[in-house]
Amino acid sequence: MSDDYLIDPMLEREVERPAKEYARKRGWWVAKFVSPGLKGVPDDVFIRNGRVIWIEFKRPGKPLRLQQEKRVREMREHGAEVYLIDNLADAFEILR
Repeated sequence: MSDDYLIDPMLEREVERPAKEYARKRGWWVAKFVSPGLKGVPDDVFIRNGRVIWIEFKRPGKPLRLQQEKRVREMREHGAEVYLIDNLADAFEILR
């Protein structure tokens, strides 16, 4: 039986929002990315000084879905910098 009914103390947005605010303050251009017809692409893109980072934010400990894993693997094979972030410490380290 799934424990989905249990309330997780930290939601995805509680990681995503402060991470984006932190990034903007450090000069990153931040955008929500929507890819119609191509499932599993990370939700957010960050750009600064020619560096492009793709981030999929998740609740702490929540894994990528299979389609997301596939898309992240494809993007990395093409040289993209892609991260799964489920906590602020990791977000701040990547976006410093």
